[in-house]
Amino acid sequence: MAKDKAKKQHWEEIYSSKDTTCEVSWYQDNPRISIDQILSTGIDRNARIIDIGGGDSRVVDQLLALGFEDLSVLDISLKSLQKAQKRLGDKAKQVTWIESDILQFNPKLHYDLWHDRATFHFFTDQRDITRYTKIAGRFIKPNGYLIISTFSLNGPKKCSGLDVTQYSEDSIKQVFEKDFIHVKSFKKEHITPFKTNQSFLFTIFRRK
Repeated sequence: MAKDKAKKQHWEEIYSSKDTTCEVSWYQDNPRISIDQILSTGIDRNARIIDIGGGDSRVVDQLLALGFEDLSVLDISLKSLQKAQKRLGDKAKQVTWIESDILQFNPKLHYDLWHDRATFHFFTDQRDITRYTKIAGRFIKPNGYLIISTFSLNGPKKCSGLDVTQYSEDSIKQVFEKDFIHVKSFKKEHITPFKTNQSFLFTIFRRK
């Protein structure tokens, strides 16, 4: 579809033209909040974890350093995955790298923990939002965890030139209530490389 092709091209251009350590708003040298959320679930080091839209983020680096053994990173941008692989060197062989639009994701595996920092809020069409929730509900194991962060109601209305959907605790709970139990939500300010603040809503769900 033209829409899907345009979306992939957009992100390939972002990762090809920008230094992701200083020229994109989402960069974190130390993704502490994500790691703290993952550790708070108490999952085993051999749990199957997938980072949705992980691209060139440092979440996978931290999880490898902590001894997690079954890690996957999914991103629509091949260039983002290549950057991460280059950064990790030989350690990249310990990770499963998946080039895919999350809305087209159809794995043979099921996951103990699904982490998504700032992919979900790029979906503004209700059909896409519903499809995402169905995919997450299908491929997260019963009692597995969904950790998701989005822009809060006080956050930006656009990111990387694209419209986003802002969420409150109530609205994010309603989106995932069919298949997931809400564990907790909290808001936190992310300081971008440009020294601006972005208000995020962080939420943990557990699969029914």
